Amino acid sequence: MRPLWGPPKKKKSKSPMNLLAIAVGIKQKKNVNEIVNKFQLADFAIMLFHYDGNVDGWRDLEWSNSAVHVSAVNQTKWWFAKRFLHPDIVAAYDYIFLWDEDLGVEHFHVGRYLSIIKKEGLQISQPAIDAGISEVHYTLTAREINSTVHRKAVNLRGPGHRCFENSMEPPCTGFVEMMAPAFSRESWRCAWHMIQNDLVHGWGLDFMLGYCAQGNRSENIGVVDSEYLIHLGIPSLGGSAGGKTNAEIDRLAAMRGTVDESDGRTAVRRASFMELNKFKNRWGKAVGEDECWVDPFHQPLHPTQTYHH
Repeated sequence: MRPLWGPPKKKKSKSPMNLLAIAVGIKQKKNVNEIVNKFQLADFAIMLFHYDGNVDGWRDLEWSNSAVHVSAVNQTKWWFAKRFLHPDIVAAYDYIFLWDEDLGVEHFHVGRYLSIIKKEGLQISQPAIDAGISEVHYTLTAREINSTVHRKAVNLRGPGHRCFENSMEPPCTGFVEMMAPAFSRESWRCAWHMIQNDLVHGWGLDFMLGYCAQGNRSENIGVVDSEYLIHLGIPSLGGSAGGKTNAEIDRLAAMRGTVDESDGRTAVRRASFMELNKFKNRWGKAVGEDECWVDPFHQPLHPTQTYHH
């Protein structure tokens, strides 16, 4: 941000080096305030994407006037990111943190986190999730005790995927979830182009981000264990679906041929699944049509291995 006239205020000797962007609703104001206060404002620009249209409700927070506020009702984090985080616009930042609002940051220190990902050479990363008290979708992102960083999951079994010692595909390695990713400037330029303009939920991106890792995804993508988060798993867009868990919502969405649009949260989840299939189909079509495409990560399957995207 720049002043309307004159030079920048003297107390800011340099422009922020990094960006924190969060999709927010006023109901999570307290939690978002805790997240923002964890980030060193001297080194971070703050951008809030207001999916409920309520901007004025944040004015009483002391950092609010220094943040960039973008408002569009019922839009998702990825819809905002595609339109307002163009790589040329955010090229001044070393790292772009694109976070959800329902993250507990009691055990997270951003200065130490930045130091770790720079030392480890991580182009795409995320803080680990405390599996003991959090909603964890993929075991790879769960915190490993007495570890600083991990890049791989072994002996992992989960819905639709299995990981072996020699597994080299997401979500066994080269993978982060979409709730709290941090991108280097270079990796974000690639990831932004991967976001589809008309697909707003972002499902499927996580499995393909390895192509944006600026090299070996198994080395350049990692989960930071020593600076970790709590994933509260609070439903936002579409409401609470009558108290149903996400797993229950997903089962209903997969089973129903039609969705009761009055059940907003269930409709949102089903739309996410539909967009996932569209994204996968588009990727497959693009690969098939590009005669020059060579998959840098293609490896023949072990006879006992199966991968499911």
